[in-house]
Amino acid sequence: MNDKWWMLTLVGQDSPGIVAAVTSALAEAGITLGETSMLRLGGNFTVMMMVSGDTDEQALRSLLVPVLEARGLRLHIDPIEAELHQHLVPNVQVTVSGADRTGIVAQVTTALAEGGFNILDLESDLAGTPHEPVYIIQISGVSGEPIERIEERLAPVRESGVSVNVVPVEPYIG
Repeated sequence: MNDKWWMLTLVGQDSPGIVAAVTSALAEAGITLGETSMLRLGGNFTVMMMVSGDTDEQALRSLLVPVLEARGLRLHIDPIEAELHQHLVPNVQVTVSGADRTGIVAQVTTALAEGGFNILDLESDLAGTPHEPVYIIQISGVSGEPIERIEERLAPVRESGVSVNVVPVEPYIG
């Protein structure tokens, strides 16, 4: 088997059936799925999926054109090196919330990166009201530093009036 791996990124206005249409087109062409991430962001649906098959970029694009046109989706394709079943297990969870302002994600992630924190998952959302928006960030990752050191790195964020909570993630046993 000489299958190649590709990362497909699709974006478009959310509507029921996007996942079914995309995955059906891929399955009918013998393209298999690896890891995927699909979610709704601000009224848009985003899809990132690793796919494999004995194909090239143009053939992948061609088989998805009917779905793209019918659903109003945009597609980006990248060749990748697949690393299936190489999951890192997070050992730290960071939750940040505070008045929405430009740069909050950059400030938090820069502080974490300075300590070698590897972000595995970052989700953010806007809560509150249009006049008093609250930005919420949840980050799961891997760190070789103790919680206390991560707390020290995030102290300037906390001092700017933002709530920061850093906790260890206990692995499931069983």
